[in-house]
Amino acid sequence: MAFKKYLILILAVMNVASYAQTTAKLTISNDSKLTVSKYIYGQFAEHLGHGIYSGFWVDRSLPVEKQGRIRMDVVKALKKIKIPTLRWPGGCFADEYHWRDGIGPDAQRPRMVNTNWGGVTEDNSFGTHEFLELCSLLGCEPYIAANVGSGTVEEMSKWIEYVNSNSTSTVVEQRKKNGHPAPYKVTFWGIGNESWGCGGNMTPDFYADQFKRYAAFAKNYPSAPLKKIASGPNSGDYNWTEVCMKNIPANLMWGLSLHYYTVPTGNWSHKGSATSFDESEYFKTMENCLEMENLVTKHSAIMDKYDPDKKVALVVDEWGVWTDVEPGTNPGFLYQQNSLRDALIAATTLNIFNNHCDRVRAAALAQTVNVLQSLILTDKDKMLLTPTYHIFDMYQMHQDARYLPIKLNSPEYELDGKKIPAINVSASQDASGKVHISLVNLDLHNNITISANLKDIHWKTVTGQILTSVNITDINTFQQPHKLRLESFKGAKKEGIDLLVVMPAKSAVMLELE
Repeated sequence: MAFKKYLILILAVMNVASYAQTTAKLTISNDSKLTVSKYIYGQFAEHLGHGIYSGFWVDRSLPVEKQGRIRMDVVKALKKIKIPTLRWPGGCFADEYHWRDGIGPDAQRPRMVNTNWGGVTEDNSFGTHEFLELCSLLGCEPYIAANVGSGTVEEMSKWIEYVNSNSTSTVVEQRKKNGHPAPYKVTFWGIGNESWGCGGNMTPDFYADQFKRYAAFAKNYPSAPLKKIASGPNSGDYNWTEVCMKNIPANLMWGLSLHYYTVPTGNWSHKGSATSFDESEYFKTMENCLEMENLVTKHSAIMDKYDPDKKVALVVDEWGVWTDVEPGTNPGFLYQQNSLRDALIAATTLNIFNNHCDRVRAAALAQTVNVLQSLILTDKDKMLLTPTYHIFDMYQMHQDARYLPIKLNSPEYELDGKKIPAINVSASQDASGKVHISLVNLDLHNNITISANLKDIHWKTVTGQILTSVNITDINTFQQPHKLRLESFKGAKKEGIDLLVVMPAKSAVMLELE
């Protein structure tokens, strides 16, 4: 009996020790001239499920504030976090979309079947003018993905002329007749989407030739120099990057896209639930999320070989967590809930992008409303902000700020013999001199003390915000829309010349030093 009590005591001590506070060392330098581009914080809205229709574009009878049919509570929420770009109309939908179907009087717009997403009828009531009005209300720049898969060079060329030219031509006069006399001056243009897959099942050699052909007829008009973005690789397809960088002159493309989704299980046929998962699946999800670091590093190295001056941006214009859809919803609509886990994925991924801002100069979360890792969910007249929204709210401080290099020695978060870094960080300094440090603790159990040496950075006070919750599976619902929200963070202080931060388990924190 005495031995049994002793064994229980030992096990109890071991259990407490396994949940003990650990430490990390961080150094932040002040010797960089790089900028964290605001375009890293871009968003993506596809004609998919309730992303456009009943997300941004609602029935005239819906009792919410609207401008035309554009839902203004959604617009105001996105304006608050200063989204810099909105990518449209897809996604896979882009390569079956013909822009002329979406202009002119509603009654004259042809209907089509959205073959990619649920086989639903697309009435084309939300087209070019509606999208560009939405961007104007959001105060963001439009990013249009042109149809290369089922379209033509002439179709894309005329679309650019339609929105950007102020000359006298048939399509320009058509734009004026449709209610917009002045050119829109859209500069971001994607030349196709996922051309390796739903955009045409092309080989990289074939696509590189297609890009050069399409790019040759993507003309610049006054005050609208185009940022042409090539359809880049799927995840770890390094050969696609190699072929495109080798065969497409750097002066023809502003950027090369990269698409990567965090699939919790790593199995596309059973991706895992957005709301019901254990620690093992959480750990696997975070392993998959951190793969973004390897992808960005390796694709950047290939790009460096052909573009040592880093003129071509790596544009991660589809990223985020992709789970199984919510039970009872249309599988083709990709509607999923959004938990604290997803917020930590967003925060970690944005830290990765910030720390690679020499090459990653634009990105787009998939997607903005009601689809995949949404910022916002709607249900008729109700709207809620997801945990991921709150991360973008915190992280907006990094937009167009001067990048501050970091060196981090992080403890490891270990489960079943596997290990990942518990802490990830990025830092920047804004035009007013304020320093912002975004920190994530992926460990589900341990608080972690971070000792930060901020050499050559002068500061006196520190304030902060935190996003966390009791459970990693916690979500905001229409019944409890504010369960997860930003709170004041008091766990940071100045200690001599160093910054001392106690990071709670499963949390994201933004510090402001001035």
